[in-house]
Amino acid sequence: MMKSVRQIHLAWFLTLLFLLISCSTPESNATGDTREGRPDMESWTVTITFTDKGKVRAIVNGDHLQKFNDRQFIQIDGNVHIDFYDEFETHTSLLTSGFAEVEENSNYMVAFENVVVLSDSGVNLYTDTLSMDHEAELIFTNDSVMVTTEALDTLYGVGFESDLQMEQWTILKPSGVTARNAE
Repeated sequence: MMKSVRQIHLAWFLTLLFLLISCSTPESNATGDTREGRPDMESWTVTITFTDKGKVRAIVNGDHLQKFNDRQFIQIDGNVHIDFYDEFETHTSLLTSGFAEVEENSNYMVAFENVVVLSDSGVNLYTDTLSMDHEAELIFTNDSVMVTTEALDTLYGVGFESDLQMEQWTILKPSGVTARNAE
């Protein structure tokens, strides 16, 4: 009989231990206080000015900003508007999109969702994603594009590369219609 009491106590002890282990959760999960995946900073109705050697190169506006310090990454969403300026601080183009992501180390940016670039040179670009390499001063995409010009050209294609002023641009796989004479 002594053996069966010990077995019962051991069974109760193991059952209780099993229940305690299976029911316990880390405090952060129980309270929802974990910071994992959350931004380190959030702001609403934001304006960011990018400069190069003291000269304004871009002004970014958006409804909501999230900054992630560990990844050195910024996400801007809601009515993103970016005004670009040349080395003389003359306005060159306006980019609008649904949201944008910026790598803080390089100021490399990718705009997503209904991206439109209206250049002061009269060239307009419409695409789903657009990347900007700040160091190389290039904008580019591998997605489908539509480009319109003041000369009434409407060009379509896949892939696009341009300087920030959209004065020297290329559609990588073009197709479309032009109002120009073929001379």
